[in-house]
Amino acid sequence: PMASKDNKALVWGTLEEARQHGEIEKVKFFEETSDNNLGSNKPTTVKGSQLKKPLFEFSGACAGCGETPYVKLVTQLFGERMVVANATGCSSIYGGTFPTIPYCKAKNGRGPAWAEFGLGMRLAIDSNREQLKLNVDKILESEQAPADLKEALKLCLSLWDSTEPEAFAAQDAVKPLLEKGAPHCVYAAKAFELSDYFVDKSVWIFGGDGWAYDIGFGGLDHVLASGRNVNVLVLDTEVYSNTGGQASKATQIGAVAQFAANGKRVGKKNMGLMAMSYGYIYVASCSMGANRQQTLNAFIEAEAYKGPSLILAYAPCINHAIDMMFHQDEQKKAVECGYVPLYRYNPGLTEKRFSWDSKDPNGQFQEFLAGQGRFKSLRNTAAAAEADDLFKQCEENALQRSDLHKKFGELL
Repeated sequence: PMASKDNKALVWGTLEEARQHGEIEKVKFFEETSDNNLGSNKPTTVKGSQLKKPLFEFSGACAGCGETPYVKLVTQLFGERMVVANATGCSSIYGGTFPTIPYCKAKNGRGPAWAEFGLGMRLAIDSNREQLKLNVDKILESEQAPADLKEALKLCLSLWDSTEPEAFAAQDAVKPLLEKGAPHCVYAAKAFELSDYFVDKSVWIFGGDGWAYDIGFGGLDHVLASGRNVNVLVLDTEVYSNTGGQASKATQIGAVAQFAANGKRVGKKNMGLMAMSYGYIYVASCSMGANRQQTLNAFIEAEAYKGPSLILAYAPCINHAIDMMFHQDEQKKAVECGYVPLYRYNPGLTEKRFSWDSKDPNGQFQEFLAGQGRFKSLRNTAAAAEADDLFKQCEENALQRSDLHKKFGELL
C-alpha cells in the first residue's frame, strides 16, 4: 500500500508513478549540476571543506562509525589526486567490499585510486615524475619541438610543485600536444605516457590501531623512518574492531575487550611521542567532534608537509558500547576530560613547531569512562572489586601521557 506523502521522507511508490512525476529528469538535472560550489568560503575552513564533493560515499560501515568521517574528509580535500593503500581492517572492508566500493570519481574522471603498498606507490610516483621531467627537458632542448608544445611544457614545469586547479589545467592542456608529437619523437611519447604525473599524487596509508600499534608497527616504523612523502592515517578505535574487539596496544587501562576480559592492565602505547622523537615526521592527534578546525588543519598540514606524516584520529566504535548516533559528542567529551589529547607537530616550520590544542581537563574523566560500556562492564567481571582502582590508573596514565607529550613537544 502507498504510504501518505505528508511529512514522509521515504514512501512506497511504483516505477511508473516515479516516471510520471519526472524523477528521471530530476536525477539528470541533479547529476549535471556542478560540484564544489564554495562561493566565498575557503576549503581550509570547516564550512568550505564540507561544500566540496566527497569521493567516499555510501560505505558499508556500522551506522555511526567514527572512522568514516575522517576518510570522507580526506577525499574532500585531496580525492582527485590521492592514492590509498589500506591495511586490512575495518577501513579496508567498508572501503573495498567488492563488487562495489564507496570510493567514487568526480565529473572530470579523477578520484582516489587504491594501491597495495603505500611506500611502494610513493617510490613509483617519484620515479615516474623524475622520468617525466627528464623527457620534458629533452624536448625543451630540441630545436625541432613545436613552440606551442614548449610553452605548454614550460608552464607545467613552473607549476611542478603546485596542486592548484591551474596545475591540472596545464596538465590537461599539454596532453594533446604530447600525443600529437608522440609518433615522431620518443621523448614526446614517453612524456605523454607519464603526463598524468605533472601534478603530484597525494599518497595515503589508512589503517586501524591494531595494525599501527601492534601487528603492522614494524613496517609502519620503516615507512615513517624512510623520510618519504607519505601520509599515514591511523583510525584509532583503541581495539581490533574488525575481528570482534580484541585488545590492542592502544586499548586503555581498565577497558574490557577480548584478551582483556578483566580489564586491560597496562597503559596505551605512546605512538605520537615515538614518531615525534624522529624529529622529521609530522605528527597530529585529533578528535573530530572536539575540534573540527583542528582536525582540518592537521589533515591539510600533514598533506602539505614534504615528508612522512602520522595522524592519530580518535574514532569511537560500536565495540565501545555507546550510542553511535552521538559519537561526535563522545569525541568532544574525550578531549574535554583529558582522555584524548589534541596536538600538532610540524617539523616544516622554522619556529613554534609544536602546537598543544587541548584545554585543561574539566575533571569529568571518570564520568566519561562510566558512559562507555567497555569500561562500566568491568564491574560485571571477576575483577569488579578492582574497577575503581583501574579506572583511577587509567586517568592518571592518560593525564601523564598528555603532560609528557606537552613537555616533549615544547623541547622540539
